[in-house]
Amino acid sequence: MNWPGTLLNGRPRLREDLRWHGRHRSPHELWLVIVDASASTRRHRALSDGKGLLAQLFDDAYRQRARLALLTASGMQPNWQVQGLKASAGLHDWLDGLGAGGGTPLLAALNQAGHWLVARRKRYPAEQQRVLVMTDGRVKEGPSAPVLDCPCLLIDIERGPVRLGRARQLAGRLGAEYWHIDEGVSS
Repeated sequence: MNWPGTLLNGRPRLREDLRWHGRHRSPHELWLVIVDASASTRRHRALSDGKGLLAQLFDDAYRQRARLALLTASGMQPNWQVQGLKASAGLHDWLDGLGAGGGTPLLAALNQAGHWLVARRKRYPAEQQRVLVMTDGRVKEGPSAPVLDCPCLLIDIERGPVRLGRARQLAGRLGAEYWHIDEGVSS
């Protein structure tokens, strides 16, 4: 009920005299998070600090009522943890148990995510999709990285005295904005 709008026209006597607020429902947002949890991310506390950033992201998603999809890249193949569910406190339990090890199937994860986003877009055309990729960029050459048809941010968690800078190159191939966890936002 829009009380100010109703009362500005005088005392309402009929139902037609009442004014209502229109319901404006913004489209849902989907945040697809791809986490590189390979053995190389254990070096120099890279994944540990990345987990702190992810905890903040999960809290932000909960407050903004965004849906989350979570894909991890470690071992032999990528694994879906969550696919398009509302953010919840259970994600923090998963995050606490997240460890690093094995290979880096990040390119396979990116390709799988690209196909999943296309299918999701057909099912929910009004949904606003965003992708966040967290990696140290230490991936083996393989299939080309897809260009994801939505805003994408790559967070580089590579640390240590020798930085290869592959994450910045990967961000360029993805058409993603690049951000290093230690420095700040740069395009």
